[in-house]
Amino acid sequence: MAQIPNLDNSPLNLKSLREQSQRDLVKILKDIRGKKCLVIEPKLGGSLSLIIQTSLLKEYGIELRHLSAEPVQTDFTKVVYLIPSQRDLMKFISSHVHSDISKGLQREYYIYFVPRREIQCERILEEEKVHHLITIGEYPLYVVPLDEDILSFELDLAYKECQVDGDTGSLWHIAKAIHKLESSFGVIPNVRAKGKASVLVTDILNRMQTEEPVNSSDMAVPEINTLILIDREVDMVTPMCSQLTYEGLLDEFLRIHNGSVELDSSIMGVQQEGKKIKVPLNSSDKLFKEIRDLNFEVVVQVLRQKATSMKQDYTEMTTTNQTVSELKDFVKKLNSLPEMTRHINLAQHLSTFTSKPSFLAKLDMEHTIVEASSYDMRELLHSYGFEHMATLNNLEKAGLFKRQESKSNWLTVKRALQLVVEDTDTANPNDIAYVFSGYAPLSIRLVQHAVRSGWRPMEEILKLLPGPHTETKRGGFTSSQSFDALQGASSGLDKIADGRRSLVLVVFVGGVTFAEISALRFLSAQEGMAYDLIIGTTKIINGHSLVETFFESFG
Repeated sequence: MAQIPNLDNSPLNLKSLREQSQRDLVKILKDIRGKKCLVIEPKLGGSLSLIIQTSLLKEYGIELRHLSAEPVQTDFTKVVYLIPSQRDLMKFISSHVHSDISKGLQREYYIYFVPRREIQCERILEEEKVHHLITIGEYPLYVVPLDEDILSFELDLAYKECQVDGDTGSLWHIAKAIHKLESSFGVIPNVRAKGKASVLVTDILNRMQTEEPVNSSDMAVPEINTLILIDREVDMVTPMCSQLTYEGLLDEFLRIHNGSVELDSSIMGVQQEGKKIKVPLNSSDKLFKEIRDLNFEVVVQVLRQKATSMKQDYTEMTTTNQTVSELKDFVKKLNSLPEMTRHINLAQHLSTFTSKPSFLAKLDMEHTIVEASSYDMRELLHSYGFEHMATLNNLEKAGLFKRQESKSNWLTVKRALQLVVEDTDTANPNDIAYVFSGYAPLSIRLVQHAVRSGWRPMEEILKLLPGPHTETKRGGFTSSQSFDALQGASSGLDKIADGRRSLVLVVFVGGVTFAEISALRFLSAQEGMAYDLIIGTTKIINGHSLVETFFESFG
């Protein structure tokens, strides 16, 4: 199970959010007296691993199972299903109940929907004639802290549902999650949105504040000063580029799930034939926190330097007399040896991918496309086959494919926002372009401008990008200044009561890549930056995982 991230250094009290989610779940389990079998949908199980330890659940007399089509095997008479509000899962549960009845088993059934009950789901249970046998409740888990500056709404299919299926239910979920944050940290006074879905989230959020107002008078200054919402559709170029940060590459090649990667034990130097091990990747690992956002070229150099330094220290230890203080320092360094070994093994494994001519050729092709140079591409259906027509149709609806009916706006946008930065110094970067070795992610350039001066100075460029944009003030703070400037801004909202910097919450509707997160962290760390940045997202994505959500077999 993934290590639960340490949230002590979060710019927002995310620990209190996580503890509330823990309490909500424990209350559900305590209220169902006696021993019980808890059946969790596997993907949701991954999310819960970032909220609560399995060992803690077992203290409440719980037997854990993952939901599948197979009937639940347990000696316990109480079966509790903890599942997302998905209609297809109702058939599983109904078949379980029918199977138990046919075997003469007498059980009590409970379903807790995450994050809320859905009428359509309950209707299926009624059609299957099992609804009256089940006690139904909800577990309001809207937000999962992935790390000290990342919040996930755990909406894997949000982008496809909005863009392809026309289902905007996930947008209500995002607005509800933000509204819950406001109930803890105050009404966010400044909201900037770009894209159809983001503007709709803003509308829903304002409606929620009207119907269920958060009392902002209790808090002198809201902790989150500004909310910036951006649709993935606004920038589909960035996720299609190969990420070149350490964490980004780990996700590209090994797929990070719930803050960990799963690999063959041999890669990590453990010789156990066929055994897989999970390697946690979050800021609790001090070395990972130091190198996760660096360009991979630099990570290799940093690890080499640290290993060389440790080797020199060891040589000195064995050849000279050391004072007690020097011994203590050396032992302290030795404590970091497991982290060093872990990341040297991971970096070595990544190098087997990044050194391949095919990867380097891919980078070259991406650079050519981003530069808007010509690139010879054959007819897609001829290249991939007509069985992919349904997938290509989904990709077109999602804005990933477009017919070239007029001149592209890309060159204008690229120049205006300086998206291609020549001679990028990846070792000592002075621009966010280091995360893609020369390409500055469009999405983060937009955030950079939104933080610096709002949308108004860049109206003409915004009109060239998909979807509308809005800028609103809310919640009784209408006279407050927003952002004076990225460099050295000092409005009355830059500090909150205890001296911490005020916050900007950047929400990506449709997913964000680790490289974009690294670019935001880079911005936040710049000298003179007046705000801490925290990221909210429907899910963490890369080009592969984003496109996979649109795959559909023809016929």
